[in-house]
Amino acid sequence: MLLVALLCVSLASCGVACGPGRGYGNSRRHPRKLTPLVYKQFVPNVAEKTLGASGRYEGKITRNSERFKELSPNYNPDIIFKDEENTSADRLMTQRCKEKLNSLAISVMNQWPGVKLRVTEGWDEDGHHLEESLHYEGRAVDITTSDRDKSKYGTLSRLAVEAGFDWVYYESKAHIHCSVKAENSVAAKSGGCFPGGARITLEDGTRKRVRDVRVGDRVLAVDTEGNLVFSDVMMFLDRDADTTRVFYVIETREPRRTLTLTAAHLLFVADNVTDMVAVFASEVRPGQTVLIVDELLGRLRPAAVERVYTEEHGGAFAPVTTEGTLVVDGVLASCYAVIWDHTWAHWALAPVRWTYTLSSALLPGGRSVAKEPVDVGGIHWYPKMLYRIGTWMLDARALHPLGMAVGSS
Repeated sequence: MLLVALLCVSLASCGVACGPGRGYGNSRRHPRKLTPLVYKQFVPNVAEKTLGASGRYEGKITRNSERFKELSPNYNPDIIFKDEENTSADRLMTQRCKEKLNSLAISVMNQWPGVKLRVTEGWDEDGHHLEESLHYEGRAVDITTSDRDKSKYGTLSRLAVEAGFDWVYYESKAHIHCSVKAENSVAAKSGGCFPGGARITLEDGTRKRVRDVRVGDRVLAVDTEGNLVFSDVMMFLDRDADTTRVFYVIETREPRRTLTLTAAHLLFVADNVTDMVAVFASEVRPGQTVLIVDELLGRLRPAAVERVYTEEHGGAFAPVTTEGTLVVDGVLASCYAVIWDHTWAHWALAPVRWTYTLSSALLPGGRSVAKEPVDVGGIHWYPKMLYRIGTWMLDARALHPLGMAVGSS
C-alpha cells in the first residue's frame, strides 16, 4: 500500500482539475511568487501573542523547570548559531520551532546557493528580551542570512512565512523575528475538520450531525461534472470528539449560509463564478464566491462571501467520501486538507477508494460491513503516512503552515 501511495502522489502532478465540474476548477493554481516583506511588516497582520498568530505567552522556561523538557537542541549543520553566551542556549527550542527552522534552512540554501540560515537569538534564559517574550519559551528565533546581506532580509522574511512560522516580523534592519505556537496550542492542532454539530444530508433526505455520521453512510456530495450526487463515506481522516479547536466561519449572503471548518481545510472559491479553485479556509476573503446548494432548483449556485471570522468549538470530524467532496450546512467543500491541491489529495486517497469499493462489492453485506464502531477516533494512519511523504517530496509551500499536527487527536 505504501508503494501504491507513493505512486499516486507522484502521478498526482498529472491532474488538471482543482474542483468539481468542467466549469469549476479546470484552471490550475500557478506557483506562488515570493513577495518580500517590507521593513516593520508582520505576517499574519495581527499581534504576535493572539490566537491568529503564535498564541498567548505561557510562562518562562528555565533549566530547572518541569517544562525544560519541552526544549530540544538543534544541531542542524545547515544553520549557523551565533551563541554569543557560549551556552548553546540559542540551539534550544520547541519541536515545532525546530521543524520550521530546519525547513527554512533548506529554503535559504535553495534561494541563495552558498548562503546559510543564521540564528542570532533563540531561547533566552538571561532576561535579555521584553517581559513575556516568546524567546523565554523557546518558541521564537531572530534570524539573518550567513552573509548578513540586508538586501536579502525582505525575501528571508517571506521564506520564513512560507516555511510555516506562525508569526514573522521584519523587526529590525539587523534581523527577522519568527515565532511559533505552543506545542499544546489549540490552533496548532487545527488539521482539516468540521465541528461535530455541522450537518450533512443523507440519501433519504434527513440531515445528520457530522459527529454521528458513520463509514458506509451515503451523503450529499458533488461529482466531477458538478452534479449533486450521494456518495459513500469511506473513512474519517480525523475523528476527535473532545479537543477544542479553532474554526473559520465562512458566511454568505443572499441566501445566507454558514460553513464552519478548520484553517487547513480546502474550500472551493473564486473571484468570479467561472473559475473555481480549492483554497485553504484561512485564505478565504469577503467578496469571493463559494458554491451552495439551491434546494428549490436542486443544483449548485454561487453565493458571495460576506464575512469570515473564527470561533472555538469542541470536537472535530473529517469524513471522506468516494467523490472527494461534501456538502456541509448547504455549502460545497473538499474532503481534504493540509495540501493545497484538491486533485493531488484525491489521487493520494485512490488506494483507499479501491479498497473500499472492492470490499463493498465482494464482502457479504456490502457497505454495511465497513461501518466503524462508535469509539474509533483520532487521526487515521493513512493520512499520517501521506503527510510524512508529502513533507519529504513536496515544497513546504504546498502544505498549509499549520500542518496536520500528526499525533494529535
